[in-house]
Amino acid sequence: MTNQLRIEGRVALVTGGSRGIGRAISVALAQAGATVWVNYQSNAGAAEETVALCEQTGGKARAIHFNVGESAAVDAGISHVIEESGGIDILINNAGISHDGLVIRLKDEDWSRTMRVNLDGAFYCARAVAKTMMKARRGRIVNMSSIVGEMGNPGQVPYVASKAGLIGLTKALAKELASRGITVNAITPGFIDTDMTAALPEKVREQYLQEIPLGRFGSPDEVAQLVLFLASDMSSYITGQVVGINGGLYM
Repeated sequence: MTNQLRIEGRVALVTGGSRGIGRAISVALAQAGATVWVNYQSNAGAAEETVALCEQTGGKARAIHFNVGESAAVDAGISHVIEESGGIDILINNAGISHDGLVIRLKDEDWSRTMRVNLDGAFYCARAVAKTMMKARRGRIVNMSSIVGEMGNPGQVPYVASKAGLIGLTKALAKELASRGITVNAITPGFIDTDMTAALPEKVREQYLQEIPLGRFGSPDEVAQLVLFLASDMSSYITGQVVGINGGLYM
C-alpha cells in the first residue's frame, strides 16, 4: 500500500458496515489509518465483530446504531459522530436492502421500504455530512450503487430503481459540492461473493459465471480496495463518476 493510500487522521462513516461488502470496506479504511464508524440497524453482534476485525489490523473503529431510512435518526447519529470525532471526512453510503419479485406482485411497502433505505438513506446521510465537509473544504462521498442500476434486471424493480437513483444523486451532489473540495462518486459492483450470492442455486451461479468475461465472482475485498482509492488523496481529481467493478459483465 502506497503512502498516498493512507488516510490517517480521517474519520469515516460506513453505513450498513457490519457485514459483507460493508465489513470489508470498514476493515480496509481502518487498516489504511482512518477512524471508522460502523453503522448498523439490527445486528449489534455483527457490528462489534467488524469493529474487532478493524482493531486487529491496528485500526480504530466504533459501532453506531441508527436507521438510515429515518431522517431524524440519521441527523442524531451523524451529530454524535461529529461530536465524538470532530467531523466526518469520508462517507460510504453502503446500506441497502432488496425486495425481489415480479412487479405485479410487489406491495407498496416493498417499493417504499427499498427506496427509504437505499436512496432516501443515502440522501439523508449526504445532507447530514455536507455541512461539516463544506466547512472543512474537503470530503469524500462514495455511493454504493449496483450493476443492475445501469443495465436493469427483471424481478428487482424497486432495487434497480433505487440503485439507478443513486447514480443521479451522485452526479448532482458532485456538481453541487465540487467547489468545496468534496468529491462524490458511485461504485457499481457486479456479482460479488457475499451471503446473498452464496444463497443462489448452483445452476444459477453457473449461468452467471458463464456470462462474466473474467469467469468468477468478485470478492468484497476487491470492492473495498476500490472504495479506499476513491476515499484517498489519489482520487482527488475524480468526481461525479460511476465506476464499475463487475469482471467485464457490463461494459
